[in-house]
Amino acid sequence: MRPFVHVNCAMSADGKIAGPDRKQMRISSEEDIARVRDLRREYDSILVGVGTVISDNPHLTVKGLGYDDNPVRVVIDPHGRTPDDALVLDERAPTVMVTSSSCDREWDAEEIVRAGDPLDLNVMLEALDEIGIDSVLVEGGGETIARFFKAGLVDKYTVFVGPWVIGGKTSPTPADGDGPIMKKMTLESAEILGNGVLLTFTL
Repeated sequence: MRPFVHVNCAMSADGKIAGPDRKQMRISSEEDIARVRDLRREYDSILVGVGTVISDNPHLTVKGLGYDDNPVRVVIDPHGRTPDDALVLDERAPTVMVTSSSCDREWDAEEIVRAGDPLDLNVMLEALDEIGIDSVLVEGGGETIARFFKAGLVDKYTVFVGPWVIGGKTSPTPADGDGPIMKKMTLESAEILGNGVLLTFTL
């Protein structure tokens, strides 16, 4: 058994999740922001890659929820680059750090998972299942999302398409990184949310 994996993100009308500097920008409408807030409450954990932690320094919590009620924060960080003072390591919610087995970095986190060399998402998901996590909401960044798609580990994909055109050859996309993925999905629904549209796919 492994946890259910739901990838959720927002992208511009030209398929970018940020500008060339890779800094987060607001693409979602107010309606989509409210949807994501409610969505986070439904999942046992929220997962991002270390690139998102370094560029955006997110809390990955739900406003109004305490430590025991917030989803577990999971950070994929193969080489131990997450700073000790990153907000994802604060006391607002429990945190699981996931590294490669050759990384000996330690953090003040509830759990540190060494998940193989190179880091294996299947090993990571098995470890999350063992500590009682049944569902994972993957929020980015593009390289992390691409890894889940390549590994065939995405059960559901929701993407809000906003009204921006960002451009730039180096601007990241929802499935960034090297090599093709070539996964065909089934469109389940399309919903207008403010000045944008939410697309829901299953695999």
